[in-house]
Amino acid sequence: VQLQASGGGLVQAGDSLTLSCTASGRRFSMYIMGWFRQAPGKEREFVARITWTGGSSFYADSVKGRFTISRDVPKNTVYLQMNSLKPEDTADYYCAANQYYSARHDYTAESGYGSWGPGTLVTVSS
Repeated sequence: VQLQASGGGLVQAGDSLTLSCTASGRRFSMYIMGWFRQAPGKEREFVARITWTGGSSFYADSVKGRFTISRDVPKNTVYLQMNSLKPEDTADYYCAANQYYSARHDYTAESGYGSWGPGTLVTVSS
């Protein structure tokens, strides 16, 4: 599956921004999609994930209560609504997907995903 993210930009602290990620591919199927981010000089970290069929979501503590992940199944698109943005949210944001479930996968880790889109940069100024 191919992923294409969009929606990044430059905003001020306290502003909101919504990222989108659209999946495509032949014989499309999906189990879970997630968002990760990588700040300058830091490792990529988990942000949020959502199951495709049930819509069950889970968030990193750092964004809980401020970010909301959702999906539009007919559009094969996952969204990340980001509110009350902080300068420390500045990062390249990546969407990821895994078409299949496995009890061995940790879906808060990069290893839980087989498909990745290019990053979209979010910059939050103070």
